[in-house]
Amino acid sequence: MKTVYETTGTCSKAIELDVDDATGVINSVQFIGGCPGNTTGISQLVRGMKVEDVIRKLDGIRCGMKPTSCPDQLATALRQVLGK
Repeated sequence: MKTVYETTGTCSKAIELDVDDATGVINSVQFIGGCPGNTTGISQLVRGMKVEDVIRKLDGIRCGMKPTSCPDQLATALRQVLGK
């Protein structure tokens, strides 16, 4: 399933996701905005991983004094994909 999640509290503005509905595996992630090196790195690392595993690893990561981060927003987007 392809979806776009609008982020809050981060430099990135949105995250485009493609998750295989049958397997729960992430096909692709693309951040719109944000720090290109970091967001590209995150996108490459999570490709091929199960949604639940990515949520477990990224949930709650903060960026400096901000209450969230691009990885945390990805975890939030993936929870939305799962309907949680």
